[in-house]
Amino acid sequence: MAMASALPLLLAPRPIASPRPAPTGRFLSLSAPLLAAAPVPTAVEPRKGGGRLARLQPLHAASPCNYVVAAATGGAEAARAKCLQFVAWYLLSLDKHPVATKAVTSALLNMAGDLICQLAIDKAPKLDLKRTFMFTLLGLVLVGPTLHIWYLYLSKLVTVSGASGAISRLLLDQFIFSPVFIGVFMSLLVTLEGRPSLVVPKLKQEWFSSLIANWQLWIPFQFLNFYFVPQKLQVLAANFVALAWNVILSYKAHKEVSAR
Repeated sequence: MAMASALPLLLAPRPIASPRPAPTGRFLSLSAPLLAAAPVPTAVEPRKGGGRLARLQPLHAASPCNYVVAAATGGAEAARAKCLQFVAWYLLSLDKHPVATKAVTSALLNMAGDLICQLAIDKAPKLDLKRTFMFTLLGLVLVGPTLHIWYLYLSKLVTVSGASGAISRLLLDQFIFSPVFIGVFMSLLVTLEGRPSLVVPKLKQEWFSSLIANWQLWIPFQFLNFYFVPQKLQVLAANFVALAWNVILSYKAHKEVSAR
């Protein structure tokens, strides 16, 4: 009877208990999802000033090496600009005063050639300034003006272009003009130096060997000069080889005449 009275109580539905709210505070409930507890990452702002690399950039810019490189670059650019200005001035002088410009250039090259000959070949203990002056004077009054007139006449005499024209000018220059010019130069130099009695012996001893040296040096160059270089620049181009030739010519012209 007691069990029968208790049966309805056991079969009666029990009320469903509502879940306990999650505690709010320092501790999270174990039943809360783990992702809800993970902190949301925030964007990291870069350091002001760019960090260590940005701090090193001013130091690198102020490095002494950079100042040296900048100075060297500026010096090279300045030298190049001055060189171009000189070339422009020289070309303008060739147009306005061709004879005077070529005469002064030849004089300077004659002077340099004789000084090199005395110091490097003759091994002179003391410079013979009178010899250098006479050699320079001939460059001024003979070599420069004569070459200007000769090259101008040669360009008008041979009007054929190309390799055939260059070969024609070369033959006239080396086998007609050069033998005569070398003889005249040596004769005048020996005379101006106060040794006119040695003109003939000097020519007998040094003329032909000087002519052979002239052919060996000038024939290859003059072909290129006549073939590629405009007429007004041919003397200028020849000046690059003339320094070496002036050293040879000074040595030959001042070599002692052997007694026979």
